Parts: sequence; structure tokens; C-alpha cells
Amino acid sequence: MVETAIIGAGPYGLSLAAHLAAAGKEFRIFGSPLASWRAHMPRGMHLKSGGFASNLSAPDPESTLKSWCARRGLAYEDNHRPVALSTFLDYSAWFQERYVPMLEDCQVVSLARNEQGFTLWLDDGEMVKARRVVLAVGITWFKHAPKILAGLPSELASHTYDHHDLSVFGGRKLLVLGAGSSAVDSAVLAGEAGADVALLARVPAIAYHDMPDPDDMSWLKAITHLSSGIGPGWRSFMCSNAPRLFRRLPAPLRLRATRRHLGPAPGWFMRGKLTAATHLGQTLESAQAYGGRVLVTSRGADGRMVQIVADHVLSGTGYRPDLRRLPFLESGLREAIAQLEHTPHLSDHFETSVPGLYAIGPLAAYAFGPLMRFMVGAEYAALRVAAHLARARARAVA
Repeated sequence: MVETAIIGAGPYGLSLAAHLAAAGKEFRIFGSPLASWRAHMPRGMHLKSGGFASNLSAPDPESTLKSWCARRGLAYEDNHRPVALSTFLDYSAWFQERYVPMLEDCQVVSLARNEQGFTLWLDDGEMVKARRVVLAVGITWFKHAPKILAGLPSELASHTYDHHDLSVFGGRKLLVLGAGSSAVDSAVLAGEAGADVALLARVPAIAYHDMPDPDDMSWLKAITHLSSGIGPGWRSFMCSNAPRLFRRLPAPLRLRATRRHLGPAPGWFMRGKLTAATHLGQTLESAQAYGGRVLVTSRGADGRMVQIVADHVLSGTGYRPDLRRLPFLESGLREAIAQLEHTPHLSDHFETSVPGLYAIGPLAAYAFGPLMRFMVGAEYAALRVAAHLARARARAVA
């Protein structure tokens, strides 16, 4: 029986594994390294987070993206140069090989409880027993699209998560839904690949991030726009630096803050790149197959109707973590987990109401706040969970 099993090999899973490995703790980690980033983020994109907030976490100070770039002579800036997806993937591959070489590139297909902890079944047929399990599943199963599109076949409607190569839309009419990074990045990259793109969103305007400008930082702005790994301002600063305090807020307030703070917003470097026809302030009313294409109908706040015929509708409408959508989670175990909006209630140490079962990353956002939706949150979660697991093991041995 292994002490700890980590399910997921994204930024959160790899960071936790790196800390456990450095401490000499026993564990196994399962998953394809950075699979969502490698196969489901659009080729050619840049990360919205600054370089200083795009690290995987390990105790070694040389593990940062900044140090990795310096050793290779690559251009890097904490805030003023966006990180290319290709650069981040090369960095993360190095990180995994250096700090988490024990990663097992296989998938967990079943997770259930047993008398001593948990039983995991892997896709190669192996059964693994573990005293503790950490769910570090990222966004893989949580893509969200408008319900109006549910009846359309995949040839006519899909999610941005489904496309790494947007050149498949070259020469076609593409309607992108949404006004955040996923939507705007995809609309721009698809347009560059030859698609005829239109973008439709509920918001009245696209809220691009402001370009960081240290020369435009008055003393008042320095106070009101404190920098953090998830964005400027006091609210972001508090969410980034006080996640334990956030967890102690009343549940309705946590839900509201997590849902509303840091809404859809493309990176500052995307400003001026969107050439697609935009239809903003629109509410979707219907979407139906129409002669091998899609007819989408929406209505603006002024009551005027907009109808668009497209070859494909692409939802850049984000992700909604939901335990019900984890296909490997045995139903009895899922039902035993105390939940808030289908995500787990968590202790200060990210432990669910089922002893020995933990959740980090997006599944923890309603407990610890918006920080858990960002890569930079991996450092806080990894350090806290690794320290708790070490203490738990020490108590068990004693």
C-alpha cells in the first residue's frame, strides 16, 4: 500500500509531487504530464499570467521559469513580456523530468474507498491501494458550454478545449462565443489561420487587462492597485495572499466572490488583435442545425435580434468544476463527500469530509477562492498539502 496517490499531472499535481519528493515522502502520481496544456490549448497562444506567476513549484529556487529561461538565454520578464505556450511547455517538460521523474503516464479509471483508505484501478489493469489520495485533476472534465448548444453534433459545435490546432477552421465561417481569454485567443488565432470569424458575447464590452506600466504608477495607484499573481488591486491581493482567511468566509460570500471576481478578461497583449466582427451585449436564444450549418439567434439589451449562420460554433465559455463529472469517482465515494455547488467542502489542509481524500486546483476554488483557478495557486496548495501529509504520516508512525 502506498502512502499517497496523486491523480493528475498538471501544475498542481506536479508541484505537490515535487515537494513530496524533495521531502523523501512515499507517493505515486498518475497522469499525462500537462495534458490539457499540450493537447487542448491553442497552438500559438500566450499565457495570460505574467512570468512571475507562471511557475511550477518545487523547493529548489532554480526551479522557476525565470531561472530556466536565464540558463537557456531566453528572453524573460516578470510582467512585461507574455509567456508563449511553447516556452511554458518546454519549461514544464524540464520541470517534470527534473523533479518528478517518477510520474506514471497512465490514467486512473476507478477510485473507491476500502477499509484502509482507497483503491485505484489504472487503465493498464493495475490495482493500487493508497492510504491517502489527492485529486489534482485540473480542468480536463469541466468544460462548460451554453445549454442551447447541447443538441448540436460535434461537427457543428464544440468547446475551445477541443482544439489545439485552429487551422482546421481555415476557410470556414466560425462563430466564437465568449469574451474571455479562451474566446478572444481562439478568435484571433483562427482568424490568422484563415477562418472568417465572428464573436458573440453577453458582456457589453471586452475587458482586456491593462498593460503593466511601472512608469505610470503613482503613489495612489501603487496603493490601490497592489500587484498579485492573479491580478492588480486589493481584492486580488487578498485572494492571492490570504486563501485561509477566504475559506473562513460564509459560504454564500465565497461563492459570490469566486464567481464574480476576475471575470472574463483577455490578456493585455491581445488588445488590438481581434479583427472578427463582434456582437456584444447579446443573449443567446437558440441554435439549430441549418442545411449543414448552424443558425444562431441572439437578442441585445435593446430588443433587436441578431441571426448568424456559421459553419461551426466554438464555445470559449470557460470551465465549471463538478465532482459529478469525474468519470473515475465511484458513486458511493462521491456521495460521501460534503459539497458546495458540487465541489468539495475542504479543511484548511484541502482535505474533504472523507478522511484521507484531498482536492487541489479548480475543485478547491469555492473553498480557497479564485487563487485556485490560476497556476500561481499551485505553490500555496502544494506547500500546505505536502506539509500536512508529512505530519499525518509522522503521527501514524508514532
